Amino acid sequence: MPRIAQGPADLLSQQELLAMSGLEFMQGILDGTLPGPPIGDTMGYTLHSVADGSVTFRGTPEFKTTNPMGTVHGGWYGTLLDSAMACAVMTKVPKGAVYTTLEYKINITRGIPLGTQIDCIGTVDHAGRSTGVASGEIRGVEDGKLYATGSTTCIIMTLR
Repeated sequence: MPRIAQGPADLLSQQELLAMSGLEFMQGILDGTLPGPPIGDTMGYTLHSVADGSVTFRGTPEFKTTNPMGTVHGGWYGTLLDSAMACAVMTKVPKGAVYTTLEYKINITRGIPLGTQIDCIGTVDHAGRSTGVASGEIRGVEDGKLYATGSTTCIIMTLR
């Protein structure tokens, strides 16, 4: 399990981050040599797999992720999809560059029952010099049902 950053001291310096490719960075989180994002601990998901152009997070929504009606909050779907799609783009970012989400959209196709383990898969559709486009989906691990889809555009920036 990747270690979670407990504070600013656990984060990489800008120089350390820029010395590796985005794929190397994501693989470091997966193998536990780099700290995972704190939002994953808060929202109940972890990095499950990394490949060139693809990232999967695995999680299980719990009561703490519900809205006042007791169903999984839309922000949980959005946060998970943003993480998977943007991190998929990260796997295409070269050394010396960073990225950030420019915009994203989600479609919730059905509610996820609490306690259902899901995979959220992000896949790069395009990665160029200055933009990355990715799509994502949330599927049940056991039932295979599609719970949500998403799309994103990220900006890729070379730092000097």
